[in-house]
Amino acid sequence: MAERTLCRPLILASRSALRQNPKQFFVCRTYASTGSSQATTTASTLSWTEYLAIRGSKRKWQVATTIPCALLGFAGGVAYFGNLDTDPTKMIMGIDPFFFYGICTVGCVGLGALIGPTVGTALWRTSHRTNLALIDAKDTEFYQRIAKNRVDASLQSPTSPIPDYYGEKIGSIHQYRQWLRDQAKYRRKAILSEEE
Repeated sequence: MAERTLCRPLILASRSALRQNPKQFFVCRTYASTGSSQATTTASTLSWTEYLAIRGSKRKWQVATTIPCALLGFAGGVAYFGNLDTDPTKMIMGIDPFFFYGICTVGCVGLGALIGPTVGTALWRTSHRTNLALIDAKDTEFYQRIAKNRVDASLQSPTSPIPDYYGEKIGSIHQYRQWLRDQAKYRRKAILSEEE
């Protein structure tokens, strides 16, 4: 418990009385804070369990916005390409116009699905503004750990890819430890097969 003392001269005292005995005319108050410095240090750190839970919620926001964005892309593609005047006798890049417009509509769906996670991340960051500095610091530390502990990409082959190279499936401490075991197992397997 931290204590602070605040002393200031009493304004009502006359100057002559203040000159005679200056200590008598000061008002002192003691303020006690109940562990505010301890609360700020614990609030300024983020445990790995909390971070991984936050990371999971961010991923859910991304998935939740991908579906509406894909549907909006589909609606936009249908609205635009469905209203174009088409001449079935004129080919577009050697393709029938109806097939071409259908392919373009599917492309709009794909574009919406690509934009969805970006929109989800922006919405998630807007709703979690208070902890962004902590989360960004933990993100940096997490990705440094992933880069340090993952298998070298040159060891993979087309028949045997590296399991979860970017650590995207990690959602808990248990899954992180399993990821570390999988990386070590793959590293041993790749190095032993090279030596034979």
